[in-house]
Amino acid sequence: MNDFNGRVAIVTGAGNGLGRSHAKGLARLGARVVVSDLSASAAQSVVAEIEADGGQAIAAATDVADAAAVNAMVERILGQWGRIDILVNNAGILRDKSMSKLTLEDFELVLKVHLTGTFNCIKAVWDHMKARQYGRIVLTASSSGIFGNFGQTNYGSAKAAMVGMMNCLAIEGAKYDIRVNALAPTAATQMTDGLLAPEAAALLSPETVTPAVLYLVGDNAPTKTIMGAGAGVFAVTEIRESEGVFLPEEQRTPEGIAAAIGRIRDQSHSRPIETAFQQTAKYVEIASAAIGKIRA
Repeated sequence: MNDFNGRVAIVTGAGNGLGRSHAKGLARLGARVVVSDLSASAAQSVVAEIEADGGQAIAAATDVADAAAVNAMVERILGQWGRIDILVNNAGILRDKSMSKLTLEDFELVLKVHLTGTFNCIKAVWDHMKARQYGRIVLTASSSGIFGNFGQTNYGSAKAAMVGMMNCLAIEGAKYDIRVNALAPTAATQMTDGLLAPEAAALLSPETVTPAVLYLVGDNAPTKTIMGAGAGVFAVTEIRESEGVFLPEEQRTPEGIAAAIGRIRDQSHSRPIETAFQQTAKYVEIASAAIGKIRA
């Protein structure tokens, strides 16, 4: 069982829904929790719940899209508790519209909160975690970004970016024991009001997702993992690439690719790729081997 005694955790968007559940779950296991939310009253309400259960928490009314406000929050925490071990990036908004109706304003706003807001929070704690040689960070992705969803081009774009940010930061943080993972939750919250059937909503409580967060920020957490969670179901999403097929120059045409698409798509020999340069090295390896055979 994960024990968070002595750990300090920040949870953004923690005034309700998933963030509230994550904050309470961490506090229940001994963490001191910073309940960060745009709404001061919502944050304070969650703090009161945690304290009533015997936990420790402070409220931080913070707009994650405001870098200065985020930095001030982090400085306050370090001044009061002296450390930050865990960051759960949960804050977000929806502005769902089909592409024909989606405005640049709504596109930029959603990216500002989800993507820039997540960057602001990680940037504010990163050097502290590096110096302490310890950190656990969760970014909140979404199936809308991984698999797509109608009317969520802005949201899906921001959430897909969480995976890219996780991949890069997991590599950067490895030698400092900073482990970075992504959560792809599905839950009934204020953000999904009216979108789910009552029977589904009853199964999809935020509390069914939080165990995934507690796993992803524990001492023995993995890194660079995308974990889906909802209704008590947990899954891991992996990005895999087929082995790849070398095409001689005369076959490097749309028609040549179409003729080889079955082999190109074949996943039976796919292998994990840990960095972008590993993909480059794989292509060079396959091409070199194929050219050698041709010349022989």
